[in-house]
Amino acid sequence: MKKIGVLGLGKVGSLVATLLNSKYEVVGMDKSPAKEDFNFETLKGDVANEESMRSFLKDKQAVVSCLPYFLNIKIAEIAADMNVHYFDLTEDVPTLNAIRKMAENTNAVMAPQCGLAPGFIGILGAGLYSQFDEIRSVKMRVGALPLHPIGQLGYSFTWSAEGVINEYLNDAEVIHNGERKMVSSLDDEEIININGRQYEAFSTSGGLGTMCETLEGKVDTLNYKTIRYPGHRDGMKLFLYDLQMKNDRKLAKDILNNALPLVDDDIVLIYAAVEGKINGQLRRKEFTKSYQNLTLEGQDWRAISWTTACSISAVVELVANGKLKNKGFIKQEEIPLDLFLSSNFGSMYEKHGI
Repeated sequence: MKKIGVLGLGKVGSLVATLLNSKYEVVGMDKSPAKEDFNFETLKGDVANEESMRSFLKDKQAVVSCLPYFLNIKIAEIAADMNVHYFDLTEDVPTLNAIRKMAENTNAVMAPQCGLAPGFIGILGAGLYSQFDEIRSVKMRVGALPLHPIGQLGYSFTWSAEGVINEYLNDAEVIHNGERKMVSSLDDEEIININGRQYEAFSTSGGLGTMCETLEGKVDTLNYKTIRYPGHRDGMKLFLYDLQMKNDRKLAKDILNNALPLVDDDIVLIYAAVEGKINGQLRRKEFTKSYQNLTLEGQDWRAISWTTACSISAVVELVANGKLKNKGFIKQEEIPLDLFLSSNFGSMYEKHGI
């Protein structure tokens, strides 16, 4: 793998391209490239135009999509047809299922959901539960938040507003009492304390990726929840359900983007806990870390940007180096945690976690 295309040069995509360009030849494409001096080649193009996409991918061995989830299926179709390795950040379950089917008829790798959650959290969870002989429960929590919250929502869209609304409205898959089922997002609220500060966590869609399928019949409890400041869930339920904004996602996105300004200082919280038996003894293993802004390549990056960018870049690196399979669908939980953390980009999680 020598030449890689990166689609979408926004908050995350521009850093993904910057990181990968340190090891590979990267060409970025965006409908409206930022007027910045990137260290990689950039092109202006429309990803919805099939002819343009095929021309862009003809000399690439891999493509990384950092675009909103609803644009990914067509891009993945073209990549699969051209046998170009495909990676994305989607949290959308229908998109995941469509891409998984494409993987049956291509000689390329199809690796969606390579971000933070789904993505790194699945690799982390699997790294914990692989230490157990019997697994009783797997609980994973992730939050991307402004460092200094204001207002009832205590939130800022440091990544895609479309993605946040999508994961709040779509049902979430869990394993409960040994049964694989769907539950409503924004429900099953709990209070969680991390580093002495209180947060709330609640069910959201997509965070588990394919893990329910992987652990079906092997675990009593498996769930993923999003971490927010207290009061956020109630405010969003009022907005999306009581005010019926769930029926107009575009308007909901526009209102929230207008109401919640982007902030420079953010924090990413990651918590995972697994219970089960090791050598016949009941044990519990946990992982708790937080991540803040970081300077990379001489530029300051938000926590959500660099944690997401390092996650997908690490998966690309592992495929490029022959550490993972070179064709077909890749589940995040199939990626060994030690392999991920020893990679050039995955090691950032070890170096900069608090």
